[in-house]
Amino acid sequence: MFVCRKFLRVRTNVDQQTICGMASFMDSKQRAALAIVLLTSVQKKKKKRSLWSKRWLMKREQYSHMGLLKELRERNPDDFKNYLRMSDSSFNTLLQAVAPRISKQDTCMRQTIPAKQRLIATLRYLATGRSFEDLKFSAGISAQALGRIIPETCNAIVEALNAEYLKFPSTEVEWKTVAKQFEDYWNFPNCLGAIDGKHVRIQPPSSSGSYYFNYKGYFSIVLLAIVNAKYECLMVDVGKNGRVSDGGAMEQTFFYQQQLKNDQLHLPSNSDSREGMNYVFVADEAFALHKHVLKPFPQKNLSRERRIYNYRLELEGL
Repeated sequence: MFVCRKFLRVRTNVDQQTICGMASFMDSKQRAALAIVLLTSVQKKKKKRSLWSKRWLMKREQYSHMGLLKELRERNPDDFKNYLRMSDSSFNTLLQAVAPRISKQDTCMRQTIPAKQRLIATLRYLATGRSFEDLKFSAGISAQALGRIIPETCNAIVEALNAEYLKFPSTEVEWKTVAKQFEDYWNFPNCLGAIDGKHVRIQPPSSSGSYYFNYKGYFSIVLLAIVNAKYECLMVDVGKNGRVSDGGAMEQTFFYQQQLKNDQLHLPSNSDSREGMNYVFVADEAFALHKHVLKPFPQKNLSRERRIYNYRLELEGL
């Protein structure tokens, strides 16, 4: 009882190390009493929920943007597209693809948030970058629920669309098709893709220091992409810290480490290309040269041929 009274008086000011040190000198009964006291202290600090759900959140259909979207869909399709960054037909196609992955089952306690509303909240978040606390007022969904719904829906979108819209060439025939497009569209032979990176501004995680701070003066992660002649993505890698350059980010990707570096891309042989030259990817000066990666010449003392070469790279969007 002496131990209990002592810890009841000072439990709010005792750190973990002190408690562990004192517990080492106690017998089993004293340790049991200490455990009871500490558990009671933790339970008393836990804030009780005043409401299961706020009343206006339970009337989501009445107070959220669902009524506005219905009006926009019927009378102002351009504004509907501006709100979700896609047309009504594209939205319905996307909803059909992801609904089986994000739909939940109603319970006897309450109705679940429909897949349609989950997708709309996610698209609005991606379109605006608003905080969950801000978005909850237009979506009619609590910030805590949005914190689970939005990542889950983003993963569902990737799983549903990845195979069809991010199909990376895996055979010589598919690579030759990409090269033919570059030659037809940009008059650049033997090209298999254009590589570039984009710094996406973020709020850095706590205690991350300068890990995400880039040379442009803000915190970011790097989005690296390879596109074909129509600016369609063949490969996307995102998540490298902004302190890493575009070239450094590429060297950390599966594409470079396991495929390009080890000749596992199944590229066409030189004998199938114009004048027996290598099939190549084109990039800017931030990337390292490779037998399958071309970059511009430095701007100093350019000959006519090198200036034309650099100009042709710029035409491809680099």
